[in-house]
Amino acid sequence: MSDLAQLSALPADTDVVRIVLAGALGMFLGFEREWSHKAAGVRTFALISLLAAVFTVTESELLLVVGGLLVIVQGVLLAVQGLLAEEDEHEGLALTTSVSMLVAYGVGALVAGGFVLEGVTVAVLSSMLLVLKRELHRFAWGLSRSELRSASEFAILAFVVYPLLPAEPLQTTVAGLPLEVELRVVWLMVVTVAGIGIVNYGVVQTYGGRGIAVTGFFGGLASSTAVVGTMLDHVDQRPEATSYAVAAILLADAAMAVRNLAIAVAFTFRRGVLVEAVAPLGAVVLGSLAVAAYTADWRQSVDMDLDSPFSMRNALVFGAVFLVVLVAGAAAQGLFGNAGLYVTSALAGLVSSAGATTSAVLLYRGGGISAGTATLAVLVATASSIVVKAGLTAASSNREFTYRVAVWSGALLVGATLVTLAAAL
Repeated sequence: MSDLAQLSALPADTDVVRIVLAGALGMFLGFEREWSHKAAGVRTFALISLLAAVFTVTESELLLVVGGLLVIVQGVLLAVQGLLAEEDEHEGLALTTSVSMLVAYGVGALVAGGFVLEGVTVAVLSSMLLVLKRELHRFAWGLSRSELRSASEFAILAFVVYPLLPAEPLQTTVAGLPLEVELRVVWLMVVTVAGIGIVNYGVVQTYGGRGIAVTGFFGGLASSTAVVGTMLDHVDQRPEATSYAVAAILLADAAMAVRNLAIAVAFTFRRGVLVEAVAPLGAVVLGSLAVAAYTADWRQSVDMDLDSPFSMRNALVFGAVFLVVLVAGAAAQGLFGNAGLYVTSALAGLVSSAGATTSAVLLYRGGGISAGTATLAVLVATASSIVVKAGLTAASSNREFTYRVAVWSGALLVGATLVTLAAAL
């Protein structure tokens, strides 16, 4: 057998393949440093990863530790060299290059130790951080104090609180109905909804002035109430903008339906996706978009001044709503059957359709209710949210605005109902 055939016959998990991959990832990490004309480049990073791979393959913990210490010493020497060279203040200590060398050493050890996916992930993420240096600096310097605080609190909730919650579901009984409460899933819902709000806060802040479509849809993901409040002020000051304000509220309904549909689909794989909710919620989305396209020509634009995107207090309140609605829904169903759950969903939808949707999804995941019952509870909560947004427009002095929102919202609900009935047949 030729040498080439022997190499091609090597299993993908052999030490030779891992060493080669470690060297390749080291080169990958060194490309940006080479391009930036740093003291350590492609060859240095590749050799560092190969060194870690060799020491790992030999299964010598002593050599692995000594190698790591050598990389640290080399990084310190580079930092001192950078200080003496009086480079610019951001690269003066060459800390990024020094740390990157240690990362390359860790990647080599991970890959040679059999943690190939983890090693590749670390290499790719590290390379992205190096390449996006300017963009990350501009983003960080552009944050306000309230935005920075919100981001920090969100990180605490997502990466500190979540791991501390019990992984196993809590078993309890409410009104004679066995209830399985997955605290991690509940908290993941909180983090998911909050994350959507943060992302779309940035989108609205950046593009909100360019069109009411962006303001309505993305603002609806962040806060439907904020959209309605902004449109109330807009039409009171400029009655000629009524059609655009109506379209914005319908787009907020579409965004709300998209969010609820995402929750109903993404968190039900464990027991079976709630496919029954796709058609009616999809009808709400498509119907809202059609009305928005019909009622406005989009030459008008409106800015929306949203508050800080996230706060610890809002997260805790949202989590409390999830739990309360979950327990209340289980108790109502246990005492009054499915009708009690539907009433609870309707009331909860007045405050947060996402909360009611999440509660129905969790009950379904835990086996407390059927797919049909969960779907109907989600639709009731969605309809309740549409109704309350239409009701808020009654505060406007512009009667035409209130009337048109009510008519189109009613048409939307009728259309979704017909789609639901047709799907059930």
